[in-house]
Amino acid sequence: MSVLRLEHVSKEYVTEGNPVQALQDVSLEFQAGDFVALVGRSGCGKSTLLNLAGAMDFPTSGTVTVDEQVTSRLRDAGLTKLRREKVGFIFQSFQLLPTLSVVENVELPLLLAGAPHARETALEQLRWVDLDGYASRMPYQLSGGQAQRVAIARALVHSPRLLLADEPTGNLDNTTSELILALLRAIATERNTTILMATHNTEASSIADIVVHLSDGRVTELLQPFKQATFR
Repeated sequence: MSVLRLEHVSKEYVTEGNPVQALQDVSLEFQAGDFVALVGRSGCGKSTLLNLAGAMDFPTSGTVTVDEQVTSRLRDAGLTKLRREKVGFIFQSFQLLPTLSVVENVELPLLLAGAPHARETALEQLRWVDLDGYASRMPYQLSGGQAQRVAIARALVHSPRLLLADEPTGNLDNTTSELILALLRAIATERNTTILMATHNTEASSIADIVVHLSDGRVTELLQPFKQATFR
């Protein structure tokens, strides 16, 4: 059973009255534990693909299926449930809430979902990213690498099937980037979580199982398909 499947997906936006093809006839399929790097120049369609995979947007044509659910067929309640239970998000800018402590940031998705034992689960995730001693700190007291690890803990707190990372090392130095990439690699391997990562970082793409090259909204090449990804 695939975790993420895109079938003949195209996405068109209208800018100043002119149509812009962000994605054109993209078909891809990824299984549990696949670590996928999306690479290409700015404007090639990486962020659009992430937004479609996370059900934050919907294709103009074609279908996006996450854990056997076609996103465009879900209503608001179903979309909210899908995002809260099946998908985790990591951003370049961390997006931690500055008025909440580290542990409060991590437990927030569970509180919003009404899940039990939110604090205990959040502390467990912080231990997993080696930040259990930072639970009471505020975001401004963290380094960039620490803030990104908190963001990763928050993204993992509900045990998603799919983890979407948009330039997760973009604001970090080389040494810290290596630590974050190693953590992502461990998430895919040890937790069997599918990771879809948009990146400009060549080192980041080198540790992925599958590298998808995008240009002008099209998949131009797929490298290192070590698992069961398909490219049509």
